[in-house]
Amino acid sequence: MASAIPNSAKVGLMNGTIDLDTNDIRARLCMNTTTCDTEVDAINTLVNYTLIDVANATGYADVALTSEVVAADNANDRAEFDAADVSFAGLSGNATRDYQGVLIYKYVDGTNTNDIPIAFIDFTADIPATATQVDIPWSIEGILQLA
Repeated sequence: MASAIPNSAKVGLMNGTIDLDTNDIRARLCMNTTTCDTEVDAINTLVNYTLIDVANATGYADVALTSEVVAADNANDRAEFDAADVSFAGLSGNATRDYQGVLIYKYVDGTNTNDIPIAFIDFTADIPATATQVDIPWSIEGILQLA
């Protein structure tokens, strides 16, 4: 298990086709058989993953990020992307597998064929499938850093 950024997302961030503080960026909760943590080559849209393994608990829905900001961190010589913490609330606690992490993506039209992956953020430990709310407090250093 590990966090991962698809190579196409790195290109999109560098050429401006992914704009983290103006595009509609969303989070998708993934269960523990996801391949988002290991696949980075030729992943141009969400459909290119072998298995996203989206949370299947009753009441689940992807969450739009809010308060997105990209800023320079001069003390650490890098750029940082951050947003308000995310909460997947109203889950019924009946998911079939534990939650492993969250897929951050650029929402285009709500289809895996067109939505663009940005990064998979692995949790430090899986969250039980019985959870009725999954809160994701982003790191104090932000969601992503570019040094």
